[in-house]
Amino acid sequence: MDILWTLIVGGVVGWLASIVMKSNAQMGLIANIVVGIVGSVLGSWIFGLLGLGAWGPIGRLIVSVAGAMILIAILRAMNVYK
Repeated sequence: MDILWTLIVGGVVGWLASIVMKSNAQMGLIANIVVGIVGSVLGSWIFGLLGLGAWGPIGRLIVSVAGAMILIAILRAMNVYK
C-alpha cells in the first residue's frame, strides 16, 4: 500500500511542479511520477542542508514541489528536458 501512495503523491508533486515551471504539456504520467519522487528526495535533502525542516503534510508538499521544480530546472540546464 505504501508504494501506491508513493506513486500517487509523486505524480501529484510532479504535476504541480510541471505546472509551475510551465512544462506540463511535455510531461506524461510516468515523467510526473519520476520527477515527483526524485524531486521530493532532492527537496528534502536540500532543505535539510539549509537547516530547514518541513512539518505537517502541507510543509512536506511545499518542500517536495520545490525539489521537483529544482529538478526540472537542472534537467532544462542539461538540455535533457525542454
